[in-house]
Amino acid sequence: MDPDLKISPDAATRINQLLKSRDNPNLMLRVYIQGGGCSGFQYGFQFDDNLEEDDCPIEREGIRMVVDMLSLQYLEGAEIDYKDDIMGSRFLVNNPNASATCGCGSSFSI
Repeated sequence: MDPDLKISPDAATRINQLLKSRDNPNLMLRVYIQGGGCSGFQYGFQFDDNLEEDDCPIEREGIRMVVDMLSLQYLEGAEIDYKDDIMGSRFLVNNPNASATCGCGSSFSI
């Protein structure tokens, strides 16, 4: 299974910088959805070196990612991006499945 989850070149560059600053070649970027946020769901990102039974490993732009199957249904067709502007530095998800998002882009509803 090769899910349709993209990563922008800016996000790939920043993630590679963060990964290189850690001393663990087994780290992957875990992308997940959790309840909460002002719009109902929020995106989560963390580095992880464990692959759980319900995880789907994905490699894009040289980045190894892992997404659990429950979160994957909400992320199909999305793109992870990285912005560094007047609002600060942050990862964003451009998600075509979201019917509404909050102003900062960290939460969404379906």
